Amino acid sequence: MVSGTGYSNPQPARRIARTNENGATPLESITADAAPAAEHADPVAEAEGAAETLSAVRREIAKRIVGQDAVVELTLAAILSGGHGLLVGVPGLAKTLLVDTLGTVLGLDNKRVQFTPDLMPADILGSEVLETGSDGSRAFKFIQGPVFCQLLMADEINRASPRTQSALLQAMQEKQVTVAGEMRDLPAPFHVLATQNPIEQEGAYPLPEAQLDRFLLEIVVDYPTLEEERQILLATTGTAQEEARAVLDAEGLMRLQGFIRRAPVGDKVTEAILSLVRSCRPEDASASRQVADSVAWGPGPRAAQALMLSTRARALLNGRLAPSLEDVAALARPALRHRMALGFAAKAEGVTLEGVIDEAVTRAVG
Repeated sequence: MVSGTGYSNPQPARRIARTNENGATPLESITADAAPAAEHADPVAEAEGAAETLSAVRREIAKRIVGQDAVVELTLAAILSGGHGLLVGVPGLAKTLLVDTLGTVLGLDNKRVQFTPDLMPADILGSEVLETGSDGSRAFKFIQGPVFCQLLMADEINRASPRTQSALLQAMQEKQVTVAGEMRDLPAPFHVLATQNPIEQEGAYPLPEAQLDRFLLEIVVDYPTLEEERQILLATTGTAQEEARAVLDAEGLMRLQGFIRRAPVGDKVTEAILSLVRSCRPEDASASRQVADSVAWGPGPRAAQALMLSTRARALLNGRLAPSLEDVAALARPALRHRMALGFAAKAEGVTLEGVIDEAVTRAVG
């Protein structure tokens, strides 16, 4: 058991709730996006099996991670949704350990890249080298870079130059890279969990908006509580430490990801997501006075897609088949914060994005 963030008191898998927040059977208000669920005889039974598996995943993570269960939940939600996560926090909060533990528990081939100012795109993607055969012939051979894995940890991603940061753009969005004019597919599934230090900005390069938008969720990692830090001290200064075991493999994870895309979403939740995202755009008619005066630009459609997927994942992680309005409210900050920007005047007045988002959530969700 090691320091940082984690799910310290995992609960047994609960029986999947068969009704949504309106009290209606989820299958009665299923959206077109979840229509393929009709092909499955008993989605509730499938959801209960998935919830049991995810409960086991969280128990294994808790063997090595102590701390905030919200960080583990959000990171799992990003992966289960098929997306990428940006972990923001000061050094020493076990962000690297969390990614390594996730790779073990989810059964994924994981690699780590420490981003530095002198890191080049070829150091991530790979390169071609001239190889001489036993018969004297010469041919170019492609040497894969660390991006050819299933779970990539991009440590301190804002330390690298924009040129190197952009090398990940195609990989994150299209799950393939282009090297020497040839497109090469990445292993499936492919996820990036990047870390960013919010304090030290000297020698750092802020991520451009186009790349921030590729991250499904921005996950803030806070300091542990007093009791959690006490557990960390006792667990990490002894001679024995628990090891996590694999619960899933790549195929099992992709089956869970497929199930989440088939999960039903009530019309009320869909409308709340649309209302929330659109009300955060300063030029939209539904925007409040605060948004219109404070926000320089708002989230695009990818934010709504992130909420649509991550609310399903969070519902399943909490033993429910269909997401509720509470899931939308809980995921609003992680899904929207990195897709918006405040104007200069708003920053000078002390306005925060968190405050703007919370106000929009109150208006859209209640």
